[in-house]
Amino acid sequence: MEDVIIIGAGISGLATAYFLRKQGWSPLLLEAAAKPGGNLQSRQEEGYLRDMGPNSLMLKGQIVPEWLRDLRLEEDIVEANPLAKRRYILNRHRQPVALGPGVFFGGGLLSWRGRLRLLGEPFRSPRRMQDSEESVADFVRRRLGEEALTWLVDPFISGVFAGNPARLSVQATLPRLLALEQDGGSLLRGALRARNKKSPDTPKTRLISFREGLQTLPLRVASALGDALRCNTPVEQLGNSDGNWQASSGSQTWQSKRLILALPAGAAARLLAPTDAALAHELDAIPYPAVGSLSIGFQRMQIQHPLDGFGMLIPRVMGLETLGVLFSSTLFPGRAPADQVLLTAFIGGSQNDISGRSDDDLLATALREICPLLGISGKPVFSRCQTWPKAIPQYEIGHLERVKRIDALSARHPGLYFRANWREGVALGDCMEEAYRFSQDVGWQR
Repeated sequence: MEDVIIIGAGISGLATAYFLRKQGWSPLLLEAAAKPGGNLQSRQEEGYLRDMGPNSLMLKGQIVPEWLRDLRLEEDIVEANPLAKRRYILNRHRQPVALGPGVFFGGGLLSWRGRLRLLGEPFRSPRRMQDSEESVADFVRRRLGEEALTWLVDPFISGVFAGNPARLSVQATLPRLLALEQDGGSLLRGALRARNKKSPDTPKTRLISFREGLQTLPLRVASALGDALRCNTPVEQLGNSDGNWQASSGSQTWQSKRLILALPAGAAARLLAPTDAALAHELDAIPYPAVGSLSIGFQRMQIQHPLDGFGMLIPRVMGLETLGVLFSSTLFPGRAPADQVLLTAFIGGSQNDISGRSDDDLLATALREICPLLGISGKPVFSRCQTWPKAIPQYEIGHLERVKRIDALSARHPGLYFRANWREGVALGDCMEEAYRFSQDVGWQR
């Protein structure tokens, strides 16, 4: 009989196992793949270091920085280039312009009407909290106007969440933004109030990676877990008998009173379908669009743009398929050979279905679209494509109510828990923080 069985060694499963061990538990973590980490994968090829999933980690608060210290990862941390504070967005003239206060009054992004609408935000009354759920698009239109949605927020939502602001819930996707309106009466006043409330001792937010890429983190956690982690162990069947959960892989079966599914919602649904069809249906209804991550290398002299920033977002109104481009070798050192640069382009998401398209097609599309925008001539000297068929869970309208239904249905199965990025946030830091809180607050009885 195992103390706790955790299925899925992505960052949520790894962090949950690690923090539970700190609390004196002996978890067994089962992973189908040969290596842990899920989409946290890094590769060194031909002098290029590419992250195939997430490309950076935002350090804030206390929990994650302390965990990295506990893992003795501080010496491996690479700080983002200060230039990463500059972020480009494509304007209506197909020119990359740096975001900042000046872009609102020039740069070919917003019209005079759009700027005036934006400046009027502090004078608009907040929406009542008891009103019905609101989409990100409706929230932004109400507070900032249609142009701000089209040229500022839509590219951010599609580039960061691979989502459609007309379908995503602001309450679920951007709760901190909604809180600014409710706390201050407007976004501007709420932001000023939040800044004034911030303690002088609050740790500075830092954007980081590691010398060998983000995969360093799951590999280090795996090393710390030792025999508690078993890779190449796909769980094919779950069962429950007399209050005990059974997880079977091949000829092996493990039992525990406590089962944690740290899996994408669809994968959890498939395992739970024989036990609870209604619960499986709710999980399976959470959408995950496909996203392609394209790592593209050039000689520096091939690109006219200075690449002096984090990257460039592309508004959907421009009619291009590419969501955005990271200037990866600017963002972190050591990502490309001398006199060469690495770009990472993203394509797909909720507003552009790429299912069934080949790597060559996606690469050709991205090159056709970004080369004129960045002044790129000639062919790349390096290119790789990684497509994630189910990339990022979408917190669409009704998501919070769906999670409540999932919790109510799972309560019928004592000892069943979920830890995954379809719950409390899709960012890496959110997954780690929630795993820590879960280990502290779960209140299990041995």
